[in-house]
Amino acid sequence: MYNETVIDHFNNPRNVGELNTTAKGEVSSPVCGDTTLIYLDVQDGVIKDIKFKTYGCAAAIASSSMLTTMAIGKTLAEAKAITNDDVVKSLGGLPEAKIHCSVLAADALRKAIENYEKEHPENA
Repeated sequence: MYNETVIDHFNNPRNVGELNTTAKGEVSSPVCGDTTLIYLDVQDGVIKDIKFKTYGCAAAIASSSMLTTMAIGKTLAEAKAITNDDVVKSLGGLPEAKIHCSVLAADALRKAIENYEKEHPENA
């Protein structure tokens, strides 16, 4: 069902945890009830550190893990441009029934960025 990349990101997720952070985004899926939280440490408009907590299936955890590896070191504008399709492509694909997991990850990142921009309008 899952390819080696998805299994690797599920078994060895990158950037798991929480940050005492400048921004947090939380999104839940109405499809399955999975929840993803993204924590950002933003300095000078760049994501210096990123962590996630995902309560859900293997695809949701793998999507969040991959997303964090894609976003770290990017400007907020670059990170906002990461789509769920980018996450799926980087994972080497997901089963059709699990695509919503990549949407959850991408939406949580955008929510964290939006929250950062609301709290720090001078840096947006």
